[in-house]
Amino acid sequence: MHKGLLIVISGPSGVGKGVICRCLLNQRPELKVSVSATTRAMREGETEGVNYFFKSKDEFKRMIADNAFLEYTEIFGSHYYGTPHAYVQEQQCLGNDVILEIDVQGAMSVKKRCPDAVFIFIAPPSMSTLRCRLVGRGTESPEAVQRRFDTAFKEMKWIGEYDYIVVNDVLEDAVKQIDSIVTAEKLRVQRNEILIQRLQEGEML
Repeated sequence: MHKGLLIVISGPSGVGKGVICRCLLNQRPELKVSVSATTRAMREGETEGVNYFFKSKDEFKRMIADNAFLEYTEIFGSHYYGTPHAYVQEQQCLGNDVILEIDVQGAMSVKKRCPDAVFIFIAPPSMSTLRCRLVGRGTESPEAVQRRFDTAFKEMKWIGEYDYIVVNDVLEDAVKQIDSIVTAEKLRVQRNEILIQRLQEGEML
């Protein structure tokens, strides 16, 4: 069984990361979304281990001390969110590809722990288009939109740390490109050592 890929997807707020990930999940049954741990309370309709791993602050801090997270963050000084390394490893060992949708800072933390992961940056077709998308949401104040826009410019400076850049202009095209990236990554020589060994030893496939 092939070890699954860890696919890290980042990009500015409003670029369409969530929609892209949902489309990929529909196309690839072996693709799983990483389940995060959080210290916030469980909400109605949520399930432990499906939506989140719900932890107390003390439990979360012990996990931090044990280096159990690929990345973690504290939101507004109130709740912690993090990606448990054990869950990702378990899914990969089962042959599942794991998709991790996180911000740039989190992606760089993952890169230090998992350099063999596939890092994909989702970019807007232009910054003006991104601003229009943020404004078009109609869910935030002009000040909040400007903060997200300013953050987007800062995030663009990290594109060189990623393996691939995909421009989300037409959603279907962006999804196809990422699907092609996943297929190509599975064919990398360094990910097929067992196959190569069997071929070199003359074994039947």
